[in-house]
Amino acid sequence: MDWLGTGMVIVAIGAAFISLWRVCKLKKEVLRFTEQVERGLDDIISGKGFPEGVESEKDTLWGRCSEKLWRVNHIWTKKEEAGVKEKQMMKELISDISHQTRTPIANMRLYLEFLQEEDLSEKGRDFLTHMEGQTEKLEFLLQSMVKMSRLEAGIIHIRKQRERLYETITKAVEEAVPAAAKKQIQMSVDCQEDIEVKHDKKWTEEAIFNVLDNAVKYTKPGGRVHIQVKCQEVFTKISVRDTGKGIMPQRQAEIFSRFYREPEVHDQNGIGIGLYLTRKLLTLQDGYIEVRSQEGEGAEFNLYLPNS
Repeated sequence: MDWLGTGMVIVAIGAAFISLWRVCKLKKEVLRFTEQVERGLDDIISGKGFPEGVESEKDTLWGRCSEKLWRVNHIWTKKEEAGVKEKQMMKELISDISHQTRTPIANMRLYLEFLQEEDLSEKGRDFLTHMEGQTEKLEFLLQSMVKMSRLEAGIIHIRKQRERLYETITKAVEEAVPAAAKKQIQMSVDCQEDIEVKHDKKWTEEAIFNVLDNAVKYTKPGGRVHIQVKCQEVFTKISVRDTGKGIMPQRQAEIFSRFYREPEVHDQNGIGIGLYLTRKLLTLQDGYIEVRSQEGEGAEFNLYLPNS
């Protein structure tokens, strides 16, 4: 009986050792499998690609999993290549449209200049003035549509550099001054010349000008537009405040939508994409825009650019 008991104990200990060995082996295999999956996913995410599985491993768990990962990587790569190709085609199409429309408009302007030198009747001069206005409007619409198409197609490249913000704002104001002068609108800027922010000078100027253009457009003759810049802890704030008609609170969320125009301003030039473009351009630079306004009390648009 003693020998039988001892034998059973030995068998039990052996079985325990075998079970422990199997558990340790399984743990190592799971750990190795996890590392292989993690390595494979890292390669796919980083763009290195994922090699097709070895024939001898296809019957293993990792072999089956690696085959699926290779398929995912292959599909992903093909879609990425198609996306790049489509973006390039869109870029060429937009460039072609821009070029093809620029020439007719330039010709129209030239013909209008020739007509201005002619001896026209008062009615003819009136028609000529209307033609000039419509030509300018057509050029503005086409330029706006091209900018929007480039932005939505993802072919606008933001190149941020640490630049003096005063210079960017000055250029935007210079663009808006002629329209403001026609309406005798006073424009003022409060910005320290040494403030430097990392931003794309060209597209930030475009974003600020769009807000200024709206401020001038919807402010009555003799009004004011004031630009103020303040450095905050995380962002630098560019405030554009006007004495215009203001914006109803229930419409303030809609004004940044594409093609949105308030019902009262349909007689004004524009197609309603200026603020939409501004929001997009700031978002591409990790910034944002907000509005504060009451109807009849003017509006304040705050543009935020990150300090770092």
